[in-house]
Amino acid sequence: MRLHIGSDHAGLELKTELIAHLVNNGHDVTDHGPYKYDALDDYPVFCIPAAAAAAKDPTSLGIVLGGSGNGEQMAANKVKGVRAALAWSIETAKLGKEHNNANVVAIGGRMHSIADCKAIIDAFIATPFSNDERHIRRINLISNYEETGNI
Repeated sequence: MRLHIGSDHAGLELKTELIAHLVNNGHDVTDHGPYKYDALDDYPVFCIPAAAAAAKDPTSLGIVLGGSGNGEQMAANKVKGVRAALAWSIETAKLGKEHNNANVVAIGGRMHSIADCKAIIDAFIATPFSNDERHIRRINLISNYEETGNI
């Protein structure tokens, strides 16, 4: 799977660990930064490009990381065509894909152990979209609003 990953300083250590884990599992990972620790960096600079790359290539997924994952998810969701899910457990990661066909996952590196983060990301990647009509209908409502400003 082609993956795009971005973080901020709070997610930098986790990003490094995840990239090694994902590459070891056969994934093609593009790192959108940061590449060095800077406590004053701004997550939108790294997370928006990761999300945009995932939106541009529907066969890929995005991963955005921070301390809590909240701001990173918000930034990713500003990109047209992105449905970013904040995952704090394996179950929420799976539901983000099954019900919302999320193409980006956000996670907080300060909220979980690295092992738990790997399991959450692995679950997100492995889970397919259900293709249930009700979920497609809801996603289409969101997409229509994104395009037209109308529900």
